[in-house]
Amino acid sequence: MADGRIRCGIGGWTFAPWRGSFYPKGLRQADELKYAGEHLGAIEINGTYYGTQKPESFAKWHDAVPEDFKFTVKASRYCTNRKDLREAGESIAKFTDQGLVELGDKLGPLFWQFMPTKKFDAEEFEGFLKMLPEKLEGLPLRHALEVRHDSFLCPEFVELARKYNAAVVSTHSEKYPQISDQTADFSYARLMCSREDIETGYPDSELDAWATTATEWSKGKLPGGAEYIAPPGSLAASRDVYMFVISGAKIRAPAAAQALIKRIEQQGDGR
Repeated sequence: MADGRIRCGIGGWTFAPWRGSFYPKGLRQADELKYAGEHLGAIEINGTYYGTQKPESFAKWHDAVPEDFKFTVKASRYCTNRKDLREAGESIAKFTDQGLVELGDKLGPLFWQFMPTKKFDAEEFEGFLKMLPEKLEGLPLRHALEVRHDSFLCPEFVELARKYNAAVVSTHSEKYPQISDQTADFSYARLMCSREDIETGYPDSELDAWATTATEWSKGKLPGGAEYIAPPGSLAASRDVYMFVISGAKIRAPAAAQALIKRIEQQGDGR
């Protein structure tokens, strides 16, 4: 079976300091998404966390990028910032129905981020996972979960995510726990420790390590050296991989993502 596709990217595409550092000087702002789409593999849309977007906007974004490009979409805060996640049904429907279908086959996973104060409750969390739709007007959906409280560092959470084929985000952060267990037929990572004093955001050794991790994930393997919470279970033969450089020194995010792409290509995988 062929290895999964690896896509490295950034969060959003509108950031003034990228003009002249990532985007060429003189490039029209209206052409920035097109340029980003030609030089990266994916973009995490974050504006949807704060408010709904118009279907026309999703259609325009779809048309601006190459055929093999993917957008992941961050779920509304009204879905995840709740005392009881089992009451999020109406907000989930509002989020998915805002026009995501306009992204068509360029729609990647939906990204659900939980507050650092949100603790793991198995019954509550399963109730939430049951509400996540598998399809949207016939379009298959994938779901990625980013949890930020240490109570999720338990086998029960990992197994629950596996039950619903939801990927637990591997978060590289100085503030939040990192979970390396693979729980779905795709992998999702967010690298949040880029540094402004390094042109590519991360030291070469760390970029090499993350590129190797992405390659191993795409082959259905578990990288050595990581700590795992639960037994691996039945692993997918291959996985699509989404790896985003987010936060940290944001100005370095595009350079870091491009450096990862270069290393992964050198290891024999696609962008």
